[in-house]
Amino acid sequence: MKTFDVISLLALMLLLGWAALALAGPRSRVRTQIAQRMRLATSLGNAAPAATSVLRPADLKRGLFQRVAALGERVPMLDPTQRDALKRKLIRAGFRDPRALSTMIGVKLLSGALAGLAALALAPMIPRFGDYLVIRLIAMAGGFVIGLIAPEYALGALIARRRKKISACLADALDLLVICTNAGNSLAVSVKRVAYELRNICPPLSDELTLTADELQIGSDQATALRNLAARVDVPSVHALATTLIQSQQYGTPITQALRTLSHIERAEQLTALEEKSAKLATKITLPMMLFILPTVGLIAAGPAVIRLLAVFRAQ
Repeated sequence: MKTFDVISLLALMLLLGWAALALAGPRSRVRTQIAQRMRLATSLGNAAPAATSVLRPADLKRGLFQRVAALGERVPMLDPTQRDALKRKLIRAGFRDPRALSTMIGVKLLSGALAGLAALALAPMIPRFGDYLVIRLIAMAGGFVIGLIAPEYALGALIARRRKKISACLADALDLLVICTNAGNSLAVSVKRVAYELRNICPPLSDELTLTADELQIGSDQATALRNLAARVDVPSVHALATTLIQSQQYGTPITQALRTLSHIERAEQLTALEEKSAKLATKITLPMMLFILPTVGLIAAGPAVIRLLAVFRAQ
């Protein structure tokens, strides 16, 4: 066996052992948690319900994700600035769980390890030129880096998809807000009602509006709640909505009129976007027509003439 094959096998075994230890966790940790819950329940005089609540199916289902999150917490992978940026991305994607950041870091580490192992497994397919050992090491390192970056691209795709859904339903939400505020409801009640009406039509927007309504109802500053909504969604129309409502509160202008104006602007922007897409359609369809439709038309038009010419040449 070659020296590098031995090194590769040892590296593979170390990575697999590290992943197993990080994800599996000792049973004593589970027993310690159960013992702590039992002692707490005993001190509160409620031992029986606590004993039955230890083995909930939801806890068992979330066990793997909790271990991945624990892995992300143990590894100081990113600096505070990068962690804050990644946390904002997770919030914009709809992941507001306190352990979402740690879970994402654990997923990045596991993805990098799997990609590095895949590069190591595919290393024999690399052409042999130069220092082969260095080339395989570079391939393994490159696979690890790609595995680290890939989850963030997937997260960016989720954010873009969520923004698209919110932007598509924002005009309808503004119309509903106009109706609710025009009926004499407060802003918090109106937002709560609109979130309830949109729960089946646009769940992401309904979720964000529900959180904003809760912030408004618990006594939070209206401007702060609206700024939090704009920061979570990060859509230009939502930023305009938050700014308009804050200015309406500061200067005492009617909220209904401001919302109606925003609704008209949002409808006009959607119509402009549709007109822009329809104008680009003629240019985009040119290449498919040249590749698929034009050869078929030419074959149908020139096919009989070519068949007749071939028949004449054969007769001669």
